[in-house]
Amino acid sequence: MYTAKFKGKFLPWLFLSPTLLILVVFLYYPVVQTFVLSTYRVAFLGLRKKFIGLDNFVTLAQDTGYWHTVWVTLIITVVIVVGGLGISLAIAMLANRKIRGASIYRVLLIWPFALSPAVTGVIFLFMFSPGFGAINYLTEQMTGTELNWLGNPRLAITLIILASIWRNLGYNVVFYIAGLQNVNTEVLEAASIDGATNWQRFWKVTFALLSPMSFFLLITNITYSFFDLFGMIDIVTKGGPLDATNVMIYNLYRDGFEYYKTGLAAAQSVILFALVVGLTIIQFRTTGTRVHYGG
Repeated sequence: MYTAKFKGKFLPWLFLSPTLLILVVFLYYPVVQTFVLSTYRVAFLGLRKKFIGLDNFVTLAQDTGYWHTVWVTLIITVVIVVGGLGISLAIAMLANRKIRGASIYRVLLIWPFALSPAVTGVIFLFMFSPGFGAINYLTEQMTGTELNWLGNPRLAITLIILASIWRNLGYNVVFYIAGLQNVNTEVLEAASIDGATNWQRFWKVTFALLSPMSFFLLITNITYSFFDLFGMIDIVTKGGPLDATNVMIYNLYRDGFEYYKTGLAAAQSVILFALVVGLTIIQFRTTGTRVHYGG
């Protein structure tokens, strides 16, 4: 068997150098700078810096407003992940049935993922806006009351969750359909012969065989909930009302680019990074151990 080899040990590094250069300049260096800035108090536009150690983290730990932001982020993340994956799996199972025009239905289900979070935010802003929103008009006709989706804290957070689940629906459905099409039908037939009910076949067989796909989607949806909600929240609610939708990534942006608290924003970035990494490690050590690969 022929194996290609590079002539000289420096040639591979030469080919890799453009990629490595981009990674160092635009990824690794900013990450290191973020960790460094988190230990400084930075003046307006970075004109002066004063080393303060862990004071920024102590300030955040003592700030009840920041703890509220953390809880809001966790609540939104849990609902988006659990609700989004549950709805996506149900839709994927319906779309996986052999019916006429199934491919058309699948394409229609997938297209929302092509939209950016900001565009999704604009769509839902127009649909739920008081006065002229289509959904708001329908709810008013049915209930006789106009709902203030943007002014009520509970309705605002519900709106963000609905928009996020809808936007990520296509992505989840694509992967679940791919997983369902690879489920071994012989295993399902054997379970049916053994007297398993529809629910038992789904939970014990189908869902178990989809565990690698579910685990992957769990990680990607959590990452989406922590980082990609910024554009949608900035368009729809600006973190309001009463900070009801002020998630960690948006709070970081406000402190860094509106209030120019660069050191404090860097500390929040480090906390967000550590939180996501910690949750991912926990998932690999708990949920990941129950993932079954292969037929």
